Amino acid sequence: MSLRTHEADVFEGSRGRLEAIAYRLLGSAGDAEDAVQETFLRWHAADRELIETPEAWLTKVLTNLCLNQLTSARARRETYVGQWLPEPVLAGDRMLGPADTAEQRESVSLAVLTLMERLSPNERVVYVLREAFGYAHREIGEILDLTETNCQQIYRRAKQHLASDRARTEIDAAAARRVVEEFLAAALSGDTEPLIRMLTEDAVTVADGGARVPARRTPVIGALGIARYLRGLFRPGLAKRAHAGGGAIVAHAAVVNGGPAALITAGERILGVISLAPTPEGVGAIQIQVNPDKLERITRQWAASGPHHPLTQVM
Repeated sequence: MSLRTHEADVFEGSRGRLEAIAYRLLGSAGDAEDAVQETFLRWHAADRELIETPEAWLTKVLTNLCLNQLTSARARRETYVGQWLPEPVLAGDRMLGPADTAEQRESVSLAVLTLMERLSPNERVVYVLREAFGYAHREIGEILDLTETNCQQIYRRAKQHLASDRARTEIDAAAARRVVEEFLAAALSGDTEPLIRMLTEDAVTVADGGARVPARRTPVIGALGIARYLRGLFRPGLAKRAHAGGGAIVAHAAVVNGGPAALITAGERILGVISLAPTPEGVGAIQIQVNPDKLERITRQWAASGPHHPLTQVM
């Protein structure tokens, strides 16, 4: 059944919201795009005359597709090489969705997207739809074929699983740049002390190479251990030069998933994203994403938003 113009417009009007829901549910922009495209195909094939509320219908179809994806993703991540981290997304990307409230901004932070891996698929759906998109428990129940009371219970459990006693610091582009500048100066100093001063005592660093790029396969815990690890990571070497194609490797400051990040680039290619999680006590977590599969979208967005002026040459 061919789409009439207004029916195509209905879907396109919902695309951004659907992408933002799918990204939060899956932690992958690529998988989110695939889920939205499959939703479109089902919208195209449906008897749309029988659909009373297109927004609710599209959300339910997308959510069910994501639930199936989450179930299979759990199996895939059991065999994932090294640490799994969500795909980073640059500020301004519509994948990030609404950012009007602290709860909406928090729900798309890399820290929360990582923590959401602890949740069951249903817990993740209920949390995302309620916390980030303001769906009523009754509406969520209709999407998941659950009672309103059951959704309320699932939401409470999800909140408990995601609870953290460490406050996240809200940050703007200027503040992000200052944090990244301080981090890079400390990391490139060749000394561990500046890094130790910048980190909380119980800070954690996780790297994701996805077996595509060499990356540490276990977390580094504690300020001293992280400082030593980063000192080695930023030490120049022939292998790193070769990975960059022999050109200069430089660093830029950016806002990624609402937090400060250093983008390590060679030409127009992003080699890695180092995301920092500042707290009132210092940087409490560092996520290092170097899996090329998870850098494709952010590289396209970065190239399209240029030109950019690097903060410093890394090596």
